Amino acid sequence: MSDTSGAPTRKLAIEVRDLHKSFGDQHALRGVDLVVPEGTTCVLMGISGSGKSVLMKHIMGLLRPDRGMVLVEGQEVAKMDEATLDQMRRKQGILFQANALFDSLNVFDNVAFPLRERTRMSEEEIRRTVNETLAKVGLSHAAQRFPGELSGGMQKRVGFARATILRPKILLYDDPTAGLDPLTTAAVNEIIVTGKQQLGATSLVITPDVASAFGMADSLAIMHEGLIVAAGPPDLVRESQHPAVKAFLRNWLARRSKNRTPQG
Repeated sequence: MSDTSGAPTRKLAIEVRDLHKSFGDQHALRGVDLVVPEGTTCVLMGISGSGKSVLMKHIMGLLRPDRGMVLVEGQEVAKMDEATLDQMRRKQGILFQANALFDSLNVFDNVAFPLRERTRMSEEEIRRTVNETLAKVGLSHAAQRFPGELSGGMQKRVGFARATILRPKILLYDDPTAGLDPLTTAAVNEIIVTGKQQLGATSLVITPDVASAFGMADSLAIMHEGLIVAAGPPDLVRESQHPAVKAFLRNWLARRSKNRTPQG
């Protein structure tokens, strides 16, 4: 199997083989194949309901396949016991649409939470690690503020800081720019690039923002009706003649053109 970037074969962080999943009569995944080499960014796109989030939940070990398999760092997720699953998830940083911050905790304590829950670090070590992490995302000044006092972009940065505080090897982003304005979207995209540069992490990103996807991706995968219908380097996917890919890109261009049309 060749990798989605077209580059020479390298160690795979994520490998999905012939993955099937149904919920009653709904066939969410109908034979998905995907490979993501270590240290690369793969962006997953497709219309709502195409199976993107269902695929990501299999990679996180939240769902088990009806058929096929998901391997993370060479280990089959469905065969992991709870202890092994927990170890795998410690290596994953996850940023959802909603930032899942604790409203009752300030920024410092939100970011410190994984360290207190999953490590035996002293409070002095935690303080130093959190302060260093907040500095990297430009939030040193906001350590004592609460999520409700922050802008959407700042909340995303807090979520990113918390997701990466344990220095995960794999970063999963489930539509992190949903509902955000263009300026905040650009800030989030910068965060994703920063994650790759600072951590050398493998990233799998779900986003509907085609412009952002082409800018950050080493490889793209477009889903349609539970299948990946195009995968590879961005320029190769852009030229795909698959009807679903052409329709997806055409609709995105139409929406972007409409949004840029002056009103009045």
